[in-house]
Amino acid sequence: MERFTKSHAFVILVYVLLGLLVLFMLLQIKPIISAVYTFLKEILTPFIIAMIISYVLNPVVTLLNSRKVPRTIAVLLIYAVFITSTTVILMNMIPMFMNQLQQLNASMPEMAMKAQSVVDSLDDFKFLPDSVREGINNSLAKLEDGISVMISEQIRGIGNTINALFIAFIVPFLAFYILKDFQLIEKTVLAIVPKQQRNHTTKLLVDIDTALGHYIRGQFLVCVIIGGLAYLGYWLIDMPYPLLLAFVVAVFNIIPYIGPFFGAAPALIMASTVSFKMVLLVAIVNLTCQVLEGNVISPQVVGRSLHIHPLAIIFALLVGGELAGIVGLILAVPLFAVVKVIAQHVFWYYVHRRPL
Repeated sequence: MERFTKSHAFVILVYVLLGLLVLFMLLQIKPIISAVYTFLKEILTPFIIAMIISYVLNPVVTLLNSRKVPRTIAVLLIYAVFITSTTVILMNMIPMFMNQLQQLNASMPEMAMKAQSVVDSLDDFKFLPDSVREGINNSLAKLEDGISVMISEQIRGIGNTINALFIAFIVPFLAFYILKDFQLIEKTVLAIVPKQQRNHTTKLLVDIDTALGHYIRGQFLVCVIIGGLAYLGYWLIDMPYPLLLAFVVAVFNIIPYIGPFFGAAPALIMASTVSFKMVLLVAIVNLTCQVLEGNVISPQVVGRSLHIHPLAIIFALLVGGELAGIVGLILAVPLFAVVKVIAQHVFWYYVHRRPL
């Protein structure tokens, strides 16, 4: 009996049973956990966004600070450049966006008629069973009802819009103070850590920065480049609303693996209302952008990989999407990389009894 209790199989069994017990207890208090999570998400969201912005901009502030520019002045200079450049870009892009939105609104009835004609043409295909035609018509009816419900919910959700505007207003102030006192925050965090663990903690933070820094800053640049290439491609093939559709491609390109499919979907749907040839051209444009991104742009801009297996990335995306929607999909991979680095350090420390 004593030999069995000291075996690895028995230890593993105990840990599995303890894990299942903890999981069972968590399921029992799931409503409390959900309420706490919702509360913390509302409170911490602007701080998390501000921290991400600060992390991206801190190298520029540090560079200016190393050239005898005070950090406060450096942050204000970055804000001034950002506001000026954004104003110039928006002054040129907003009229284009508004023009394309007006064109889209004007062409919606025509697009709806084309879609209806496609549905009506299904009646000419006698080989289609009645159940299939009925299923297609019911699906379209549900889609129409779903769009109506979504619009109604957006109108009723004006409180969420106000909350989003408040977050957008407060984030720049939070980012300013984080950037201004970035080094002070680092020193404060290290001061909390016991002296014997400070070198280990510093190494951990350096490894996290190595894993994340190049990836996050590079991804922003990659998305801008891909958006520009998509706009150029859509413009060359005379695709309607190229700026709007290229913007969607750029935003969704942040999400690994599945992002390009989401980004290309609106353009493919729009192209299907023009012609089959346009669908092929849009598919070729997006495929070309992704081939260039995977083989040329990302290796040059992002550089080193996070060394995370694709299955682990997909798992992280599923968890992030379930917890926080689109924002969770965007943050899933970098957060998973942080957890991976921390787990590696913890495992190494407890196995070898010394820092990594």
